[in-house]
Amino acid sequence: MFRALAEAQNAFDIGEVPVGAVAVHNCRIIGRAYNQVESLKDATAHAEILALTQAAASLGDWRMDEVELYVTKEPCAMCAGACVNARVKRVVYGLPDPRSGACGSALDVTGFPGMLWQVEVKGGVLADECGALIREFFHRVRERKAEKPSAGSGKTDHD
Repeated sequence: MFRALAEAQNAFDIGEVPVGAVAVHNCRIIGRAYNQVESLKDATAHAEILALTQAAASLGDWRMDEVELYVTKEPCAMCAGACVNARVKRVVYGLPDPRSGACGSALDVTGFPGMLWQVEVKGGVLADECGALIREFFHRVRERKAEKPSAGSGKTDHD
């Protein structure tokens, strides 16, 4: 999880939502990534998706039934679905996401009985550290928004 946190810090440093992911196969990292939605102008460029893409390339196979994915925040529905489709063995996440987490918090894509594959999930690993980075990121976002006058407010420098 510390490696995933380092990836999340990379996202933080370039102004992306600080989520990092690391894919591990037989104790070896085969994929690592951080959110790049803004940088790549791609709504699917979540850390989990990018790490799984690297892992598939490393394995030469889309099936990841021996892969563990470590991610700093509970995966969303898209990323949880990708873990199911890729047959990821286990997802270990840090910060639970009660609004959109799809590994059991808001909904459970990874353990849904109708799916052909069910992913083992462990949450709350280094949750404080993972949460601190995300909270700091959004604190800074709110500060920047507060510093900018809202467009169309009708106020000028002369008011």
